[in-house]
Amino acid sequence: MEMNIKASASPTITDVARVAGVSIKTVSRVMNKEPGVHTETREHVLRVVTQMKYRPKLSARSLAGARSFLIGLLYYDPSAAFVSGVQQGATLRCREAGYHLVVESVKDDAPDLGQQVDQMTSALRPDGMILTPPLCENPHVLQALRESETPFVLISPERDSDGIPSVRMDDVLAAEQMTAHLISLGHKKIGFIKGPADQAASALRYKGFSRAMKAHALPVEKDFVYTGDFKFHSGLEGANKILSRRTRPTAIFASNDDMALGILASAQSLGLAVPDDLSIAGFDDSPAASLVWPQLTTIRQPTAAMARLAVEMLITSAKTADDEVQVDVSSTHMVLAHELVIRLSTGKPGKRL
Repeated sequence: MEMNIKASASPTITDVARVAGVSIKTVSRVMNKEPGVHTETREHVLRVVTQMKYRPKLSARSLAGARSFLIGLLYYDPSAAFVSGVQQGATLRCREAGYHLVVESVKDDAPDLGQQVDQMTSALRPDGMILTPPLCENPHVLQALRESETPFVLISPERDSDGIPSVRMDDVLAAEQMTAHLISLGHKKIGFIKGPADQAASALRYKGFSRAMKAHALPVEKDFVYTGDFKFHSGLEGANKILSRRTRPTAIFASNDDMALGILASAQSLGLAVPDDLSIAGFDDSPAASLVWPQLTTIRQPTAAMARLAVEMLITSAKTADDEVQVDVSSTHMVLAHELVIRLSTGKPGKRL
């Protein structure tokens, strides 16, 4: 049946429901791509939406259902590459589902952090929050979200906790595999640059490194280990210190790419050829890892995929709350696969090309 509809300046969801002859809830389901609507009804509503040039407002959508259609992302992380990957993945998934992502940066050590989070949830009324390290371990943040009854998902927590959904990769296994790769090339003296103590990944990656060294009966020499802060300068400082010793390692593994790039700069300043004199490995597979020369051997962390999945878990939680369907996502702990990316910054010790 042909419809002769004159689009108003700003049609509401009520106008669409009236013209289409359906309920406001049905229009909401169609706009949010939810199940439970017959194909013919869905197509009919979409034709009305198109002809009326209806564009749902967040406030109207929130009133039509019990949701705000907002997902919050909280971060405080010195690694720009990690945050960028998470934000990209979360933004794309939100856009596909008709949600908006609100990104907020807060200081992990702020004295009023819990109050900041409480004010944020009160103002935005988000359908859920995504927490990245180190905020995913911060008790003030977790308490504020629990008290506001805001669903949340943790990305890369140190350990899984009952009742808190999480998405992560296996940092210990990844670091273990990278170290084993260096050992397989013939390296026996391997240095390691840690991340900051307040980041769970720092301890996990060092654990993987130590486990691989022990498995191959190789010592972890304390003079070859340095604690950085996930930033370029600390990688440079750490490498300068390690490489200034009379006995040098033939390889150094940094627990993120920014610090690995600092090692590369140190090696070049000391006249060391990479990988002939020194092999260098990183972690994350940041964009810079493939832009430097030699390109960096590293661990590809599925940051965007983890963020997409975190959004999906929150959206699922919001839908089940609306529909009063009991689906337990609070006990969900997802571990996504990483990838060992071998490039030209690693090679056999003492090899001359």
